[in-house]
Amino acid sequence: MDISSSNCKNSKFFCRHLNSIACKCVALVVISLVIRAALLPSITFSGFGRIEKKDLVFVHNRSLSVNSELGIRKDKFLEVPQIVWGLNNQKIAFARACLTARMLNRTLLMPSLSASLFYKEIDLLQPISLDKVFQFDKFNSLCAGFVQLARYSDVSNLTGVFELHKGSGRKWTIERDLDQLRHHTEDPIDGNEVIRIVGKNPFLWHDHWPVKDYAKVFECLVLVDEITNEADKVVSKIRERVMELRSNTEPVQNGVNFEDSTLPLVPYVAVHMRIEIDWMIHCKKLEQRLNISQICSSKEEITERVGNIMDLKTPTVVYLAVADSLLEDSSILNGWKEGLLPLEKKKLGVDGIYKKYPYLIQSAIDYEVCLRADVFVGNSFSTFSSLIVLERTQKMIKMGVTSSCGTNVRWSAYAYNILGESKGPRRWMTNMSDSSLHAISYGSNDISC
Repeated sequence: MDISSSNCKNSKFFCRHLNSIACKCVALVVISLVIRAALLPSITFSGFGRIEKKDLVFVHNRSLSVNSELGIRKDKFLEVPQIVWGLNNQKIAFARACLTARMLNRTLLMPSLSASLFYKEIDLLQPISLDKVFQFDKFNSLCAGFVQLARYSDVSNLTGVFELHKGSGRKWTIERDLDQLRHHTEDPIDGNEVIRIVGKNPFLWHDHWPVKDYAKVFECLVLVDEITNEADKVVSKIRERVMELRSNTEPVQNGVNFEDSTLPLVPYVAVHMRIEIDWMIHCKKLEQRLNISQICSSKEEITERVGNIMDLKTPTVVYLAVADSLLEDSSILNGWKEGLLPLEKKKLGVDGIYKKYPYLIQSAIDYEVCLRADVFVGNSFSTFSSLIVLERTQKMIKMGVTSSCGTNVRWSAYAYNILGESKGPRRWMTNMSDSSLHAISYGSNDISC
């Protein structure tokens, strides 16, 4: 036998056998890859050089938990329209924008607030940067892992801006609004660096979040030092007047000399007195539409009910927080119960402090003064009053107080538009378990006490 011929036949047989084995191996590898792809989460590479699991989209479709290890993405941003109206409407609108950004797992680009109080004349609005009112870095520090703010300089402009047009009208239901937000957590829209929401003021957006989420955002809003220092001056003036009042009437009480007392220990009452002309027009229309009569309160009703608050320590000062420029009734200092000394900005001698600033800053100072009061009395259909009560409720809860009903507690609050015990105002505490902020945004006569 020819040896070379035999070797050639063996070689061909071996090659055919080898090819058969190789094909089988390739087939097995392909099958295993298909099975793996079906059973395990697929992995894609983002355009920013990091690996992302597609199952993270599930997290984007709902509000992240406070303890989420993922945190908020700092390379994806949400832009919202200028925030307008009164101070506390703007705070609510800002918080709603923050929570919308949180749902989209994006960082909110710092919006502009409005320093002036105009409702329809958009061209007369005075934009003011949010960090001129609240501390930017403090906000991000306190809200780390929950919501975050960024400056426009943080945007790299690697991709175009995607515009999200908010729906409006009766047909734009809360369900449709939520579906729209969920749709914008998915690719290819989610791939855009910036999503810009176009349309109405965030205060008018549908509300998808519980009171506790809003409260968390409000806690992170800390006034800048300049405004806090101005509020300090006003509060010090109030406490000084209380000390003068008590030293003249009761020099020594329970062994305590008021002249030796420190200012922080001197209590005072703050009343958010809503009797301005714009408010009276609004509240009367609201009473007609809602068919209730517990929204508007006259000056006489307010003074009588505040004077009937049980266990109110007198003599004391009642600071009247009122928008002086919109006030027609100049007799707000008359008719108060003996032992209560009513003071507004001019009578207190601090009107010069307020006149230096636009409306928004004036409101921020008054908010801080009312917040620090030992007793606060407001209107349950006012967002200004409602947010003060929310913050005071949080302070009580941290002290271990879960209800102020029937008890004399620190940070107590009352609603003068609702009749309470002994013909006084109704005790008021925010319901922190509410599923939305509707009662605070638009008012309610269904308060906790």
